Amino acid sequence: MTGTTGYLLRKLGGALIVLFLLSVLVYLLFYVAPGDPAKLACGPRCNAEQLRQVRDQLGLNEPLLTQYLHFLAGLVTGRDYSTGTGVLHCPAPCFGLSYQNDQPVTALLSARLPVTASLALGAMVLWLLLGVGTGLLSALRRGGTTERLLTVLTLTGTATPVFITGLLLLMLFCATLQWLPFPSYVPLTEDPEQWAWNLLLPWTTLALLESAKYARLTRSSILETLAEDHIRTFRAYGLAERSVIGRHALRGALPPVIALNAIDLGTMFGGAMLTETLFGLPGLGQLLVHSVRTVDLPVVVGAVLGIGTAVVLANALADVLYALADRRVTLT
Repeated sequence: MTGTTGYLLRKLGGALIVLFLLSVLVYLLFYVAPGDPAKLACGPRCNAEQLRQVRDQLGLNEPLLTQYLHFLAGLVTGRDYSTGTGVLHCPAPCFGLSYQNDQPVTALLSARLPVTASLALGAMVLWLLLGVGTGLLSALRRGGTTERLLTVLTLTGTATPVFITGLLLLMLFCATLQWLPFPSYVPLTEDPEQWAWNLLLPWTTLALLESAKYARLTRSSILETLAEDHIRTFRAYGLAERSVIGRHALRGALPPVIALNAIDLGTMFGGAMLTETLFGLPGLGQLLVHSVRTVDLPVVVGAVLGIGTAVVLANALADVLYALADRRVTLT
């Protein structure tokens, strides 16, 4: 099968294979590694009879392959768990029940997802605007004072830890100037203005860190594209410089930016732990840190698989965007 449809189907098939292999790796890592999941689920004061009941409820007495197949089926169709007094249905995608409160992991992740998605998507818009804009200006002012100043700023942004940037912004805009409220998550559906106003500082904190590498990448890509033969040909024919830069050079330099953004956006769904902790945002990062501390394996597995899914899907989407950004790329 050829053409765009065939390309998309192949990318989807590849993504499913990667996710399947990821599920095998994560399951083996967390459930087969040293340690007894039944003891973790039952608690430190669990006696032998209670431990046996937990093993039966979780299906840990079955062969390893059977346990994994039940886990995989739960991701697709859901799964039923015995509670001793009844049956609790965990809807698909079912990652199991939390050891801490016996709630489906999917429900816990879904409650935190809007916070992390709001943080990641808003920060992405800012870091692309700042990074690509700064990189483009630096390339066009190559060798001048503007380029040297922007280079210093981008290197400073790359070297500054996110918690230092966040603390400085909090002290300046919230404590000293009192221009912004201390961040707290307000759902977008309740009050869009307060949603954006409260997330402005976390967005800026992440954007200042991430935009530095986008500025450097954009600058190098633009300079490389400007040295290509077709750009010299456009200039030789008298095409306006604005058109040469905007319609041809910039579009040709975007594929590496798109690739990097896909990885960053996917990992941001689980990698913004410091930012969420610093600003007190109840997102997936905070949930993952708490689950690791309490050894809540089903929540850790669900979060890791969710982050992996976000990375895989973001990269698959990036491959499609290549062709839209650069006409030289074909979906075959």
